[in-house]
Amino acid sequence: MKRAATTTPLPYEGTKHQTLSAYIQARFDEFSRSQKDVAQYIVDHLDEAAFQTAEELARRANTSSSTVVRFSQALGFEGFPELQGAARDEYRRMHATGGRGGVGAPTAEPLFSLDQSEFETALAADHVNVEETARKVSRSDVEAAIDALASTPRVLIIGTDQMAFFASYLRHLLALLDLRADIVASPSQEALGKLARIDADTLVVGLSAGRPHPLVVRAMKLARHRKARTLAVVDATLSEVAKLAQIKLYYSSNSPAYVRSHTALLSTIQALAYGVYSRDADQYADRIKAFRLK
Repeated sequence: MKRAATTTPLPYEGTKHQTLSAYIQARFDEFSRSQKDVAQYIVDHLDEAAFQTAEELARRANTSSSTVVRFSQALGFEGFPELQGAARDEYRRMHATGGRGGVGAPTAEPLFSLDQSEFETALAADHVNVEETARKVSRSDVEAAIDALASTPRVLIIGTDQMAFFASYLRHLLALLDLRADIVASPSQEALGKLARIDADTLVVGLSAGRPHPLVVRAMKLARHRKARTLAVVDATLSEVAKLAQIKLYYSSNSPAYVRSHTALLSTIQALAYGVYSRDADQYADRIKAFRLK
């Protein structure tokens, strides 16, 4: 009795009629668990796969760079650069036609329709806020802020009320990089004690939305008096906190809702932390890998 012949899948190079994403999806069940992590990430984040290194892609897919290389070879490529070339080709075609599906495919729907619901209106405002923040931010100020965060021995972040969350999150991101940071979120005795220790080796970061809290203003004035470095992240160019700071970063907080939008503030904080990380990625890589961050 003859054995049924097994069909060896064609390498991607032999399936020119398929996009890389479609080819990966068609063969998905054949891959190992770690290869499936890579496959899923590439399909869901084609733009990142097209321009990231194998090491960056591996970190985001929670696997190793060797797995990324083996996955590339399993698809019939010599290595990751050839897979990345196919990803870039698909990315360019997708954007040239306005969406997935290739030449002749219908263009993608607008991100936000003219007849918006309240939910869509709020999302649209946040989309604009991030764009406005990126457009107006000064690259020299950003570099100065990153340098200050990376090089100052002690960082003290001041944020009260709704800003307390963002102060805590910035501290968390810096702690992951093993940078010493502390926060002041209320006028308690403990917080006032932290302010009393401000000196020339301290970077004071003031977070403010709208009218600044008196505690934030007080901290910035004290920092100036004691020759400490100061960074303000605010949503108002005329903010008193910004006037007192050496480095100023503004974010847009427009919102149709009953509260200010802090989407651009969150993006700014994460971008600053990533800027610090990028100063010496090799130094931080092992520490970040231990937390399995994506």
